[in-house]
Amino acid sequence: MHNYDIAIIGAGVTGALAARALSRYALNIALLERQNDAGAGTTKANSAIVHAGFDAEPGTHKAKFNAPGCAAMPALCETLHVPYENTGSVVLAFDEEDRRMLEVLKARGEQNGVPGLEILEGDALFALEPNANPDCTGGLYAPTAGIVCPYELAIAGTECAAANGVEFYREFAVKTIDRNEDGFTCHAEDGREIKAKVVINATGVHADNIARLIGDHSFNITPCKGEYLLLDQTQAGIVNTVVFQCPSAMGKGVLISPTVHGNVLIGPNAEDIEDRDDLTTTDAALREVQDVVARSVPNYRIRDVITSFAGVRARCDRHDFVIEHSAVDKRFIHAGGIESPGLSAAPAVADYLVELVKEVWEDKLTLKANWNSGREKPIRVHALSREEYTALVKEQPAYGRIICRCETISEGEIIHAIHAPAGARDIDGVKRRTRSGMGRCQSGFCGTKLIEIISRELEIDMTDVTKFGGNSQILVGRTK
Repeated sequence: MHNYDIAIIGAGVTGALAARALSRYALNIALLERQNDAGAGTTKANSAIVHAGFDAEPGTHKAKFNAPGCAAMPALCETLHVPYENTGSVVLAFDEEDRRMLEVLKARGEQNGVPGLEILEGDALFALEPNANPDCTGGLYAPTAGIVCPYELAIAGTECAAANGVEFYREFAVKTIDRNEDGFTCHAEDGREIKAKVVINATGVHADNIARLIGDHSFNITPCKGEYLLLDQTQAGIVNTVVFQCPSAMGKGVLISPTVHGNVLIGPNAEDIEDRDDLTTTDAALREVQDVVARSVPNYRIRDVITSFAGVRARCDRHDFVIEHSAVDKRFIHAGGIESPGLSAAPAVADYLVELVKEVWEDKLTLKANWNSGREKPIRVHALSREEYTALVKEQPAYGRIICRCETISEGEIIHAIHAPAGARDIDGVKRRTRSGMGRCQSGFCGTKLIEIISRELEIDMTDVTKFGGNSQILVGRTK
């Protein structure tokens, strides 16, 4: 049994940034994650968009937190050394009904406090997006929108929290929760136990199930799967901003967007499913994505697809974020129903969760004198000048051994990712921290080398190296 002041269940971007925000106070905090790494659930597979905030209905939590979260994102990413770009976004209109929707979205955004919204037409629209469909009649431009790497943001938040004393528990799948006058005891499937005075439920598509463990049936989550295609960096420049079509009841629709790593992302579709862990992709859904996005940008090259993936978002029956004290016990705080614009809102949501903790904490929270708001900046050899690289390799030769040719990732970067606070413990953890294996060959060249490095650095047998924890071993034994 381990005793804490606060236990945060879920190390997606919401839980990770909440852990970071709370780590500035003199508290004992545990961050519990059912996967083998931070950002390994919904956070790792979404559109990576920092929405401006014009889509959310005024008065909702989505509207309350989106624009402030978007405004906070550039400085947060600079502090945490996470890739971010202020690209702006544009919603395209194709007919009069769409044009009316642009006016609705513009008015809604202005009510939500989104600055700089503008409806573009003709030359102004095509100067912004030269490859947009010539049939477009206009577009709502939001200059404050941007793009970020969502799983890097969750990892960076977790690293910062861990460096400030938060204990990160991997593969801690909460099975039951006992409640008493002293707080809660969270029991994992493997028998481990964590006791905490306050619990924050930030478990994404599983948030309603976790709530039920204390008898709270106040909201329901429907898992909604979206499938994506990632285009090679050869398609960089096909769009300059995040390009949407007008939203529907199922979400913001299929988009085409640059990524912070120079690729192009298209998707997602939207399909309600039963299995909350279903990350399969289908030919029919991916063809749907291709066909829909072709209406926005007809001349993108589908032959440049290098991978496809799916993510599952938490569609709540309240049609809003559930960020509140549980009616069953105020010491149990929900951060559930976090679908789009959850990534954009996450910095503001994290700050609000701190305030909710303060409301139930018996004593005044004391700020740490030595809190560090950031993390050590990871070295990226592909971004160094020749002089910088030469000096680095002379001092640390591991940075001179390139492991991933597609993305120019060195052994030194991989070693750093493994030994960082809350560092990588598997192949996917290294990929998300360094991009090794995410390039054109999709780890065809570097995969075996990653196994060797992880085995050596963690001092485990190569047959114990996994892709994503659990029973996902890659090797079964030696042949000779």
